[in-house]
Amino acid sequence: MKLPHIFHPRNIISMRRRTIAIVVGLALAALSVFYTWRVSVDMKHEDEMAIEQLKEDERNAVEMWEDILRSTNIGGQMIYNPELLDKLAEHTNVPLIIADERLNVLVTNLPEDVVGDPALLRQEIMRMSDKNKPISVSYGMMRRTTFTIYFGTTDYEGLVSSAHSHALIFFPYVQLVIIIIFAIFAYIAFSSSKQNEQNRVWVGLAKETAHQLGTPTSSLLGWIEYLKEQPVDQMAVDEMSKDLSHLMKIVDRFSKIGSETQLTMMNINEVVGDTVLYFRRRIPRNVTLTYNGLAMAPIRAEINAALFEWVIENLMKNSLDALQGQGSIEVVVGEDERSVYVEVSDTGKGIAKSNWTRIFEPGFTTKTRGWGLGLSLSRRVIEEYHRGKIAVVRSELGRGTTIRVTLKRGAADE
Repeated sequence: MKLPHIFHPRNIISMRRRTIAIVVGLALAALSVFYTWRVSVDMKHEDEMAIEQLKEDERNAVEMWEDILRSTNIGGQMIYNPELLDKLAEHTNVPLIIADERLNVLVTNLPEDVVGDPALLRQEIMRMSDKNKPISVSYGMMRRTTFTIYFGTTDYEGLVSSAHSHALIFFPYVQLVIIIIFAIFAYIAFSSSKQNEQNRVWVGLAKETAHQLGTPTSSLLGWIEYLKEQPVDQMAVDEMSKDLSHLMKIVDRFSKIGSETQLTMMNINEVVGDTVLYFRRRIPRNVTLTYNGLAMAPIRAEINAALFEWVIENLMKNSLDALQGQGSIEVVVGEDERSVYVEVSDTGKGIAKSNWTRIFEPGFTTKTRGWGLGLSLSRRVIEEYHRGKIAVVRSELGRGTTIRVTLKRGAADE
């Protein structure tokens, strides 16, 4: 049998390459984030050191002005060069005001509009006094004159940390967010690609199975027609004919996988009933099978009969396996205001609650034989083709299980 497209060695290598590319990309992105973070931390440390140095220079500048004022004290009188002090003030970065007791300004490097407005000047002096303790220098013996140095604090954070360094500090966090978004999209894309590949596997295997079964079923049909004309037990031939019809239904089900499925308004009672009647003649003697649908009013819903019968058949087969040759199976159809449901219950070994959802996953099985695909296929048929739901509604170890299939009610019944 030809391998499905996904199993081709070239496609397997392609999947590995995509996985490796994603892993390498994430690793490089992580290294980039780490490097940028280290650079930003180093720059922040250098900025802090630079700020401390500038603050130290600022303190030295204020102390220099104190020394200048004290050096002008000659014989108790202040002797100084105003032009020289103004020049020094211009080259002092720290905001500075030197004034007497009446707030007459001797030296300052503040703008003229602040110095010329007494209210603004007083406000600035109070602000400086709150930030730093003023320094006083006194002159004279009898009539003492005191000059006070008021000084502020320069915004070194703004001077040292440029817009670029600020951006660099926050850049690792921006990178991290981008990487997380990239990882999410990569995961979604990879999962979607993997899901699509799995879907192609399902469709390829189903159609290939239908194709492979086509020839032997046609041959068996010819042999049954031959046996009908022979002197053999015709009851056995009739049962063989029923089994062949069932096998042809299976072929039809597999051929429908992956194709657009047409839903038709049908009587659920009859569709489920046909499957139940077929099984009744093929179950062990110690197993009883009951069904309520033939004795009640018709319940209608939009279904694809071939695929829906497949689901009910899978549920009944699982119940038979759980009984291990002895017990009972009950099939119930019903409806409420919004939905139609079919329940298949058994008195078998039951399912642990932790596995109630896992039993519908591909490959999961508690049996020693089988691939664990029956219930997975059933869920796909109900949820994807019929827009319904299938779930375990009751189960207890050693006492049995009930699985319910729920469909939307037919429009004629609403």
